[in-house]
Amino acid sequence: MSSVPSPKGRPRDPRSHEAIVSAAIELLIEVGYAATSIGAVAARAGVGKDTVYRRWRGKPELVFEAVFTTTDQAPIPDTGTLAEDLTALLQGLIDEFHAPAAAAALPGLLADFTADPVLKSRIRSDFLAPSKERLLVVFQRAVARGEIAADTPVDLVLDTLAGAVFFHVGLVGQDPDRELAGRLAAVIAKGIEIR
Repeated sequence: MSSVPSPKGRPRDPRSHEAIVSAAIELLIEVGYAATSIGAVAARAGVGKDTVYRRWRGKPELVFEAVFTTTDQAPIPDTGTLAEDLTALLQGLIDEFHAPAAAAALPGLLADFTADPVLKSRIRSDFLAPSKERLLVVFQRAVARGEIAADTPVDLVLDTLAGAVFFHVGLVGQDPDRELAGRLAAVIAKGIEIR
């Protein structure tokens, strides 16, 4: 998902998009967030800087999309239980935050978000809101199965899930074991289940 609406005119080449995202990830891992620039990404991707700027407003949006939206492409889990659906979602999030590019990007992105409220608002509206909206189906199914109440504060639950992964993996930097997703999912599912 792009942070800038598609302009009218010639359609975008998906190969260019993929080349830009791949170049951003490679550079983050090689030189870090601070040394990654739009010019360097464009050169590595074999496109002009204008091509990058037509898709993203700047480096933070490009990096955020390249690194922290990989789970947005995954199928929405439908295992038959909320706990298992949450486990699948959390495992994807853990893998995303544990990737080398995420470790390289996170400190710089957090600094940029803190310094720029407009950027923070754009990330929230352009990336986070659509991601949350996409996951509502998991909770709608849980309501239909009678696992949770219809008035469950889904936004807060999703923030809690992401926050736990962000703190444990992104901020503290602990290597997650393979049971982390299941343990977190069980805690959350138990906390919101109908009793």
